[in-house]
Amino acid sequence: MIQVNNVSLKFGKRTLFEDVNIKFTNGNCYGLIGANGAGKSTFLKILSGDIETTSGDVVVSKDERVSFLRQDHYQFDDMRVLDVVLMGNKKLFDIMTEKDKMYSQTEFSEEDGMKLANLEAEFLELDGWNAEANAALLLNNLGVNSDFHYSLMKEIPVKQRVKVMLAQALFDNPDILLLDEPTNSLDIEAIEWLEEFLINFDNTVIIVSHDRHFLNNVCTHIADIDYGKIKLYIGNYDFWYESSQLLQKQMKESNKKKEAKIKELESFIARFSANASKSKQATSRKKMLDKIKLDEIVPSSRKYPYIDFKPEKESGKEILKVENLVKEVDGVKVLNKISFTVFKGDKIAIIGNNDNVKTLLFNILTGYEKYDKGTIEWGKTIKCSYLPQDNTEYFKNDLSIMEWIGSFYDIKDETILRGFLGRMLFSGDDVFKKVNVLSGGEKARCMLSKMMLEQGNFLVLDEATNHLDLESITSLNKGLENFDGEVIFTSRDYELNSTVANRIIEIKDDGTIFDKSITYEEFLKLNNGR
Repeated sequence: MIQVNNVSLKFGKRTLFEDVNIKFTNGNCYGLIGANGAGKSTFLKILSGDIETTSGDVVVSKDERVSFLRQDHYQFDDMRVLDVVLMGNKKLFDIMTEKDKMYSQTEFSEEDGMKLANLEAEFLELDGWNAEANAALLLNNLGVNSDFHYSLMKEIPVKQRVKVMLAQALFDNPDILLLDEPTNSLDIEAIEWLEEFLINFDNTVIIVSHDRHFLNNVCTHIADIDYGKIKLYIGNYDFWYESSQLLQKQMKESNKKKEAKIKELESFIARFSANASKSKQATSRKKMLDKIKLDEIVPSSRKYPYIDFKPEKESGKEILKVENLVKEVDGVKVLNKISFTVFKGDKIAIIGNNDNVKTLLFNILTGYEKYDKGTIEWGKTIKCSYLPQDNTEYFKNDLSIMEWIGSFYDIKDETILRGFLGRMLFSGDDVFKKVNVLSGGEKARCMLSKMMLEQGNFLVLDEATNHLDLESITSLNKGLENFDGEVIFTSRDYELNSTVANRIIEIKDDGTIFDKSITYEEFLKLNNGR
């Protein structure tokens, strides 16, 4: 169990948390949610002890071990992958390190012998002989091939390093598990394994994640950060969303009834307070009026951007035809004679293990990369709008947000620009922020704004949910569902894939494709049956 008592945290004049009281108990999995900047990751660091509070304290039950998935894997560059995982149990790893050091000595004193005997006893008690095998199994389950286990961290791909850090956090069954965006860079199989692991995990789990489907599958509670407070809800993310919306609605309806009652009473008092025969009744009504208090409805600090893709013109019958497309990278055919035709109403999710190949395909289709063989034919009525995964090139200037968006479409009317940007949550002085200092989420919203103004009838989106918060992801999801045009996209967001895609194209490891008009859930079932 981990208990937070009257915790406040201030950075200068800014108060991030104020008098937070919450208890996280064993056997439960808590999804920690809140708008961007609400302090989700910071709160995890408070729980782990990485950040000291301004006031209040965090109490962990005696002898309980806290494990924290951190995003910084570069600190372990010169360590073996297996050793990084073993560090998840610090006590065991320290014993193993001390043992190795002592066994490398050329001479032993009697005192050394006694110390080594004690270390061996502790090592046995901590199941040290099975530690490397357990660590290797954990890595394999997360998709880290055994060929990497004895490599240095700096020698393996970045996405594999993220999995190693997750394995470190999960190693040796910690009592309290803190996970900051654990599904980042995980493939479908690894996410499914992690979900199953957490569902069966008996101890305390606290998770920050933008993956709605993941939160729905594993969470027993939602801890909602808003206005510096944290409110606990029983249930998963969808239950929290529905219940919080219902609560707001009920409070508003209750207030409407009270407001009507107040007007009725005020009218009665005004008409009859001067009438002697009615004065007693009027006084009684006045007392009733004084007792009626409107519920204090504090609107959520969450804001949902307005994402609505409106094509300038409807696409014709001929949309996109790809035939025998070939692309080699370092002598390997990553796209091997692939052919597909996009039809009216298609919303295609591109699936595959290699993210670089998916991005390469998108860049080829949109003309940013050359291909070796084959043909690509766009319909004459098609206007394509592309959201690349890497948007760095778009923000290498010192324009303000308003100047930046205006430069693409030659819009001079500040009122029009302000209104549009306001819908994308850039209000007030925000529109004067320089684009080269924006956060990842702000840049993503700028790119989505650009796409909307382009009014394309064919959308290409490469990992569009990267850097977006839950509110923006929800708005994007609805925008793509409602879009009256064709879409090709790739995303790790299960909910987006399952609600938007009506066709799946999987790029296989040999560069060929699987192409079928099925839902994402149907694809996963088919994939599991292979």
